[in-house]
Amino acid sequence: MVKQYQDLYSLIEACEKIVIFTGAGISTESGIPDFRGPSGFWKTNKPVYFQDFVSSQEARRIAWERKFNAEKTFNKAKPNEGHLAIAHIINCKKSSHLITQNIDNLHQDSGISSLQITEIHGNASYAKCLSCQKRYELASLKKYFIKQGIVPDCIVCGGLIKTATISFGQPMPEEEMRISYQKIISCELFISIGTSLQVYPAAGLPKLAKENGANLVIINNEPTPLDYLADLVIHDQISDVFKDLKI
Repeated sequence: MVKQYQDLYSLIEACEKIVIFTGAGISTESGIPDFRGPSGFWKTNKPVYFQDFVSSQEARRIAWERKFNAEKTFNKAKPNEGHLAIAHIINCKKSSHLITQNIDNLHQDSGISSLQITEIHGNASYAKCLSCQKRYELASLKKYFIKQGIVPDCIVCGGLIKTATISFGQPMPEEEMRISYQKIISCELFISIGTSLQVYPAAGLPKLAKENGANLVIINNEPTPLDYLADLVIHDQISDVFKDLKI
């Protein structure tokens, strides 16, 4: 066994309050493209900024068209070995918590309770009214979009309906960030998995953990700007890293 893997397993075994922080890299093995990699989503698609979504019907049409076109990829994706390993850790270590930047719902599908997951970039599996927060399921919105070329306004307040995700230029969710900070400040071990750690404020979370005395582990295929802070750095496939984990 690779010594780095054994060091990781020993840290996990020794700690009860573990925070795991995941990015797009955890889901690439499930067939979901990342955003900033060489073949990432933003290489071929210009982001629709939040202010444009709010102010322009054409921007909203583009955003929803992309969303529905991407459904085939998202809908066939299943949790991979990395997701299942994380679920095993979270379910065995009851004081642990998962913070994710991912919007694909695969962590929930892997068997982690929503009570132990904080989604700081939201969730693409449903939509919400931006004004009153009423939840909408995507199937009915898609039917309307196919017929009308747009998504309807909220039936309760007339507000704009958007996928329940955080777009470029949209404020980070206050409650989710509050929970994240609370969990990080008290954790013994912070494991960053599959994230480039380039986007703030999310990239500041490992720093916060380290400043508050936690051991810091970074697992990513490519080097990150925060590797120098970590107690353990592993550049490898995520499924390989966890394949021999036993708790």
